[in-house]
Amino acid sequence: MPATEPDTSGFIGVFDSGIGGLSVLQALRAEMPQERFVYWADSGYAAYGERSDAFVIERCHFITQQLLAQGHVKAIVVACNTATAVAIEDLRASYPHLPFIGVEPALKPALAQTQTLRVGVMGTHGTLRSLRFEKLRQSVLADASPKTCEFVVQACKGLALAIEQQTEKTLSDTQALEDLCAHHVQSMGHFGLAPGQIDTLVLGCTHYVFVQDVLRKLVGPAVNILSTGEAVAKQTQRLISEFSLTKPNTNAQGDVQLWTTGSLQALQAAATRWLNVSAEHCHLVTPTGSNDVPIGGSD
Repeated sequence: MPATEPDTSGFIGVFDSGIGGLSVLQALRAEMPQERFVYWADSGYAAYGERSDAFVIERCHFITQQLLAQGHVKAIVVACNTATAVAIEDLRASYPHLPFIGVEPALKPALAQTQTLRVGVMGTHGTLRSLRFEKLRQSVLADASPKTCEFVVQACKGLALAIEQQTEKTLSDTQALEDLCAHHVQSMGHFGLAPGQIDTLVLGCTHYVFVQDVLRKLVGPAVNILSTGEAVAKQTQRLISEFSLTKPNTNAQGDVQLWTTGSLQALQAAATRWLNVSAEHCHLVTPTGSNDVPIGGSD
């Protein structure tokens, strides 16, 4: 990433293993429209959910360093459930003066809403096998006691990557992605409001928000579908206020710059489709590991 113009007010860094974190960035921009954002889509190394913990931690540290090189960073949003589960505590220990905001599956809101006491959780293998997820599950159940709940977890192998790849396809060319969604949903059991059915579905990966319409058709209109973008945006706003990192911005709309280690065309398509951000805000970084070399502009 080449250096940007000198910045006196700072920016909020956001990163994900790919374009999934754009769902969080969307919520962040809605909550804080005058803030500046720099987004890193690590698509050249996706999907984190199928990588080793050591690999994910190394990438998270590298991306953090790249963001810090751009100027004053107010906070970093780890807009990836796997990266949060595996690396956020390590990041917080390494950068104690930098606020890190992570994402995690919305188990607590799901438990509050479920009537059948069966909640489905879709996530990557990396998220669902993590110690952080297990601690979250146990904590939520302990806090809710004597109310209990069965969390039906589904590691959705290949789904985040399929959503990543879908970005460059036409909106009508979705059959393979829909079939993959159907496979994972059907593996979880029956959805509905009857006893024994799953009446709440938690999207434990930021990518999955972009197939929410497909999932809605599969689970039916009565099932609650929960994601985390809005809650993360509100938490980020609280933290930067708490750390006195909010400064007046005279711009009507804060700037946003997006970088990818994968397909520039995919990022441009996703940014246009989901953020209404034009292609000139998107840039390419060549994925060469810890020695990533930026390619200037959006060529």
